Amino acid sequence: MKTIIEYIPDFLEYCEIEKNLADKSIKNYDEFLKPFKEWLILSNLEGLKPNELTKDHIWDYRLYLSRTKKLSKTTQNYYLIALRNLLNYFAEYDIPSLAVNKVKLSRVTMKEKKIKFLDLEQIEKLLLAPDISTLIGLRDRAILEVLFSTGLRVAELVSLNRNQFDFKNIDLSHDYELMIVGKGGYSRTVYFSPRSLQFLKLYLEKRVDNNPALFVNHSKNSKNSRLSIRSVENIVNKYSQLAGLKTIATPHTLRHSYATDLLTQGVDLRMVQEFLGHRSILTTQIYTHLSKKYLKDIHEKYHGGKKIKE
Repeated sequence: MKTIIEYIPDFLEYCEIEKNLADKSIKNYDEFLKPFKEWLILSNLEGLKPNELTKDHIWDYRLYLSRTKKLSKTTQNYYLIALRNLLNYFAEYDIPSLAVNKVKLSRVTMKEKKIKFLDLEQIEKLLLAPDISTLIGLRDRAILEVLFSTGLRVAELVSLNRNQFDFKNIDLSHDYELMIVGKGGYSRTVYFSPRSLQFLKLYLEKRVDNNPALFVNHSKNSKNSRLSIRSVENIVNKYSQLAGLKTIATPHTLRHSYATDLLTQGVDLRMVQEFLGHRSILTTQIYTHLSKKYLKDIHEKYHGGKKIKE
């Protein structure tokens, strides 16, 4: 049997061929496993085989991440998740090793997560910020509406094409369902609200170019090229400042806001997981803390019991 270190290149090939992960995801796994290889070598365990890995080894590795590398709990979890996926690979190929559930993730507090989201009042200010009398303003309003309506990742947004929206056959009074291929090559259905559809339709009707991309660059000398991820990030940043928001929003802030809004409206966590395209419910669980805090703040601010005299 090979050592754990010798198995890592095989695991990365498995991620590419069997899991069909994107190049960036594979590179991330490679980076997140480097501290584990480093720890094995420093601990004179470079010859450790999968079947020799124990809970004590995992505990010592976690101490190494915390005390030696001085990583936050959130960052530690990225490295531990990569290790868990390596153990999943061992299990799938019947390579005896430690069970995945023996690698526990660190508990992360709300403060450590630093998740930002906008409430509905802030969302409204943001959506109303673009000047829709111009083509660029109309495009930007459509982008903001789509991000909040669908919870799309920014990479998913910029990959959309015009031919995915046949407005001759779309009922603008109802949500529009669209199947997309998201992170990791996984498919899911996203839903465009009637309002987002209306702004998309208005924007496309004013377009005179033939670019197949749904959202394009209309600045001079741009040749109407497809908008980049960076461009969309700058657009959201621009309007969050114009709207006077205390939180400088990003496309991911709108995704957080979308998820938090669903949960505060009583949508089940598993459904939110499906809407967001998360492979693990653990990823979605961060929003339960956000929504609970949000609900508490709303209760403290508006509950009528505070108005009753003692």
